Amino acid sequence: MLMRTFVAFLALVATLFLVVAAEMNTFGVRGDLHFGLEARAKNKDGSAPIYKDPNAPIEDRVNDLLPRMTLEEKVSQLIQGDINGWMNLSDPLDDTLVFNQTGLEEMIRLKGGSIWAGYLTPYEKLVYAINVGQHYLMENTTLGIPALFQSEGLHGFTDNGTIFPSPIGLAASFDTDLVSKVASVASDEAEGLGITHMFAPVLDLSRELRWGRVEENFGEDPFLTGEMGHAFVTGMQSGKRRNVSETAIARVAATCKHFAAFGSPQGGLNLAQVSGGERELRTMYLKPFNRACIDSLSIMTAYSSYDGIPAIANTHLLTDILRNEWGYKYWVVTDAGSVDLLITLHGTCETRECAAKATVNNFSGEMGGGTYTFLTLPDQVAAGTVSMDTIDETVKTLLRAKFSLGLFENPYPYEDYLSSIRTPESKEILHAADAESIVLLENRQNILPLSTNIGSVALIGPQVDRVAFGDYVFLNASNNGITPLAGFKQYLANVSSSTKINFAEGCKLWSNDESGIHAAVDAAKNSDVAIVMVGTWSLDQTNLWTPGTNATTGEHVDLSNLGLVGAQLALAQAVKDAGKPTIVVLVSGKPVAEPWIQAHADAVIQQFYPGEMGGLAIAEVIFGAVNPSGKLPVSFPRSIGTTPAFYNYLKGSRPLDPGFVFDNGTLKFGHQYVLDSPIPLWSFGHGLSYTTFNYTDLTLSSSTITPSQDFNVSVTVHNTGSVTGKEVVQVYMTDLVASVVTPNQELIGFKKVEIPAGGSTIVTIPVLSSQLAVWSVQNKWVVEPGVFAVKVGTSDTVYAQTNLTVT
Repeated sequence: MLMRTFVAFLALVATLFLVVAAEMNTFGVRGDLHFGLEARAKNKDGSAPIYKDPNAPIEDRVNDLLPRMTLEEKVSQLIQGDINGWMNLSDPLDDTLVFNQTGLEEMIRLKGGSIWAGYLTPYEKLVYAINVGQHYLMENTTLGIPALFQSEGLHGFTDNGTIFPSPIGLAASFDTDLVSKVASVASDEAEGLGITHMFAPVLDLSRELRWGRVEENFGEDPFLTGEMGHAFVTGMQSGKRRNVSETAIARVAATCKHFAAFGSPQGGLNLAQVSGGERELRTMYLKPFNRACIDSLSIMTAYSSYDGIPAIANTHLLTDILRNEWGYKYWVVTDAGSVDLLITLHGTCETRECAAKATVNNFSGEMGGGTYTFLTLPDQVAAGTVSMDTIDETVKTLLRAKFSLGLFENPYPYEDYLSSIRTPESKEILHAADAESIVLLENRQNILPLSTNIGSVALIGPQVDRVAFGDYVFLNASNNGITPLAGFKQYLANVSSSTKINFAEGCKLWSNDESGIHAAVDAAKNSDVAIVMVGTWSLDQTNLWTPGTNATTGEHVDLSNLGLVGAQLALAQAVKDAGKPTIVVLVSGKPVAEPWIQAHADAVIQQFYPGEMGGLAIAEVIFGAVNPSGKLPVSFPRSIGTTPAFYNYLKGSRPLDPGFVFDNGTLKFGHQYVLDSPIPLWSFGHGLSYTTFNYTDLTLSSSTITPSQDFNVSVTVHNTGSVTGKEVVQVYMTDLVASVVTPNQELIGFKKVEIPAGGSTIVTIPVLSSQLAVWSVQNKWVVEPGVFAVKVGTSDTVYAQTNLTVT
């Protein structure tokens, strides 16, 4: 009896000790609120917490949930976890449905706000893993906060989803409606599987062509990039998940990246510094983000520094501009491992504590891939070196995104997830994207389209019998694609053509070996026409990072030469010398600088890395089943030495006195450049059709406006050819006299229209007055009085022009 009394006394003492301890250490939770520390998911009066009310305003839910969280729970929200913490994903074919309970609990405890799930794995296993994670979070943690589950979606959902053309190809379509549909398909396929956060789109500008990731961008122009990015974000986020609150505004969170100025590194070297000032930052690099990302539920920061300040620690960029000036209120996260780069690359921090503080002080979370510096934050808060207010404001941005997705009501995969993957509708969108991204660069004597009655065609080159995807695809994604060789055969069979295909590889992409060129020449001589397919190549996300593999484009794959690698140019020259009409198809992730091809091929076609139906689409274009309508989103330099080649250079930046080296070796000397020209082979906006267009009646809604007045540009476009065609109407502006140096021209609007043969249409394009603004010497946007030249055409051709006066 005495023993039992003593045990009871010890239990009472222990209980009192825990109560006192809880009062002394509230783990970052205020003790004066309407809930108890012992039951933070409930209110003291028995009412339901506001954060659990699906009908409550999102801000009210965020503000109700945040004070219930411990500091450790808040920090866990800020660090990206990984689904491999409780699943074995080492074998992409393994479908074993088993998880590690200890690993699950530890991962959620430390890194539970967002979870990387971008693995190649059977759908059933992925769904199982996400269900395990979300059910644990919702049912076995105190507050029941769901996680974002993440994957890649740059040009399609990567885990055996539909793969579309790389972004540089999508941009060549100049079709925002199509790009929005592409993003919607990627979202459809991810949503049902429980993926709620996709790392796309990329809004870096392709102004440094040596950089390996040009293929991931929408081109060199900030306006086009902004419009394409806005279409992508809209397509990816529009709609709601099933069974969620009325306040939900999106179904999958898009991620605009890489904020900002990441795509123009010094020397074209990945991660290298980007040089520039405030005016260039504002007028070029930030415009696409401002257009596309204000409503995007997340933004990813850049690895690089700008003007000597690492992007992830750039208070002016991330706080002054993004948060305060633009009012961005959602989740910002670093790229993988980039917080540690403050120590190992940039040299602006000595310790993990410093790196974590510099990052979180700009209201960003930490992605994995490094040493998880944010694990130092609880101790830093305790020491007073990082404020709890900073942690709170950062956590709010993530909670806001989660409530906006409706995840607190339904974070789970759908039982019928297969119903939204690889549907007939998505295949139609894929087909259209592959067709509309192809650009006809040259067509001498209208050699194209070929007749399906032609006797024989030689298909020559290392790109003929391979699927050439961009770098953001998973292992074996190419198994879902159609090679050009298969595509030609399929198309000719579909139209019951008896045209014979003579195939010869000629050379490898990656070799100087010319021993196969003789067979290629024989194939050309034995055919009525030769099609030579050459270019660059990338690899999937497994092989791209595997030591010993090779590629010429992709992340961390940077070039010092934009010409064709190995024996490819010699192959094209030998085939042309065979005496048959020669069509060169450049299949690449960036511009290929080969003046000989531009000067000598009978026709030239650019196919940026295509989607799964690219092999069929190129056959349809060559035989005329599809009238090409793509335009270049990036200019093609004559050589690496004539870069940068972008069209919107500042006035006075491209003096012209070119020299030339003739085919016979004769030298003609000039000055800019001594033996070359700064004028690109093909400029931004260029692209031919199998029909012809004429522009008349260019008018402005008002030829004189005030600085705050928007206006419309209208023009009548006539199809003067014999076939239906799509034309991209492009509007450019030049500020003739300004207080600062401005671009020689800027794209300010475009619209793609289809016009029947012999038909015409009036195209009206709206322009905002803010598009005329300059970043003044007073460091503010100003629409200055003066005259602006407004033209329609391409960046190197004027179809019609007029003047606009701002008073």
